[in-house]
Amino acid sequence: MSGLEVKKPRACILGIGGTELSNWEKGFFREADPYGFILFARNVEDHNQIRTLTDQLRDVVGKNNVPILVDQEGGRVMRLKPPHWRKIPAAGVFGELVDKSPEDAREAAYINARLMAMDLREAGFNTTCAPVLDLRFPGMSDVVGDRSYGADVARVVVLASAVAAGLLDGGIAPIIKHIPGHGRAAVDSHKDLPIVSATRAELSELDFAPFRQMKDVMAAMSAHLLFTAIDDQRPGTVSTTIINDVIRGDIGFENLLISDDLSMEALGGSIASRTHECLSAGCDIALHCNGKRTEMEEVVSMTPLLSGAALLRSQNFTNQISSFKIDKPSSSQLTDWRMRLADLLAPVWQAEDTGT
Repeated sequence: MSGLEVKKPRACILGIGGTELSNWEKGFFREADPYGFILFARNVEDHNQIRTLTDQLRDVVGKNNVPILVDQEGGRVMRLKPPHWRKIPAAGVFGELVDKSPEDAREAAYINARLMAMDLREAGFNTTCAPVLDLRFPGMSDVVGDRSYGADVARVVVLASAVAAGLLDGGIAPIIKHIPGHGRAAVDSHKDLPIVSATRAELSELDFAPFRQMKDVMAAMSAHLLFTAIDDQRPGTVSTTIINDVIRGDIGFENLLISDDLSMEALGGSIASRTHECLSAGCDIALHCNGKRTEMEEVVSMTPLLSGAALLRSQNFTNQISSFKIDKPSSSQLTDWRMRLADLLAPVWQAEDTGT
């Protein structure tokens, strides 16, 4: 050891306002040094623009392995979209294919993730907030809906594992979500707080099971749900009981825990208080997505530099990103993958527009 203190990033992931960094954002991010960034459709125009932007983000914090996240699941949740990128089926499509051929469904999920990873790498991303491990329960809010691989634990795990493997093989770090399970949300957590009344035994047997079986994935995103049988006062993201007893205990997840977006209306109080509460409860990283200046200033004001177990988990995650050594697939390999994927999905889905 040289004795030099390694600079520790701040325990937050932040969004940005537009398609390029403003002078204020450059100065703010340089000073705040957030652990990572997350981009949305508002930040994306085309291939050249998004690559320039992701390169700018690396430059402003001076780290090539800074996590740069995007919600690229497929279906309704796609930030890189046609016509510049291919249309990607929703998770539910792969779940539907399981009924016709489980092996085809698993192969299709892997190939799709491998192609998605290539798109993301070319755009300068190294992380995607996928796969979704939430179960699909009848009569619940469409906030999950076809973002889920299905209602059966084994089906979800088989397909989500194939997706995680395809992402990793393509040089993209997966973040599983929404731990410990968002499937029973009867309302959209972007707008209101879902209240779940299932028993602890039911939740452990069903909702928590996919996460338990995929607990070795290096990062997970929390769920803004109130589980009345476990903590009837505080949603999961800000509940010490949920994080310690369920996520770290029952599920056994020991890796990096990132909050879901703190600007969602499921959480009450100011942005500053939400930030403090999620980190105090046991989240390692506070996630804030909307890029609003005053809110980001609140987040940063309440976010310490990473330390202790959270620092170790964050370093393990960035080490995974640094370890990716990916050769770009040949054009013939890409053609083979695309043709094979189209054949596998043909019984359940056709892409009207495959993008470029």
